[in-house]
Amino acid sequence: MQFPLGYKRAAAIIVLRHEQHFLLLKRNKPPFVGSYLPVGGKLEPFEDPYTCALRELKEETGLELDSLRYAGALIETSPIEYNWQCNIYVADIDYITPPPCPEGELKWIPFAEVPNVPTPPTDFILYQYLMAGRPFAFNAIYDANLKLLKMIEEISGEVVVRNSARS
Repeated sequence: MQFPLGYKRAAAIIVLRHEQHFLLLKRNKPPFVGSYLPVGGKLEPFEDPYTCALRELKEETGLELDSLRYAGALIETSPIEYNWQCNIYVADIDYITPPPCPEGELKWIPFAEVPNVPTPPTDFILYQYLMAGRPFAFNAIYDANLKLLKMIEEISGEVVVRNSARS
């Protein structure tokens, strides 16, 4: 079944954190191949976001956690097939040896180093909110090349990214 162009896909994203470090996935599939991002994935039919998050966490890391904390939402809109409604969860975990992952390589990245590794354009802002314990509802607008044009945090109304150059 092909998903209709322009419709939002629902996803659950799990940010794994140990103190000032994030366990991130160096992705080996499009989009954002070679970028570091949290584990997660699409909701299955009739699946709620929390159950999806637990399932994706086990599939991608082998970890089975008792609880995850809902952190916020990230809505991503583009004129191409990249359109998502992401439920973001966070879990504080012990520092572990990164397990093998079918989606790429898991690696601990210190928060201070996140700006120095490739990540999707929304993610460092999201991590800043998580580290500050701030709730968020991000609305991110992309162009057809997945260049982030604008990102608004809708609870506060703060424009966190404004890129008026549409090149």
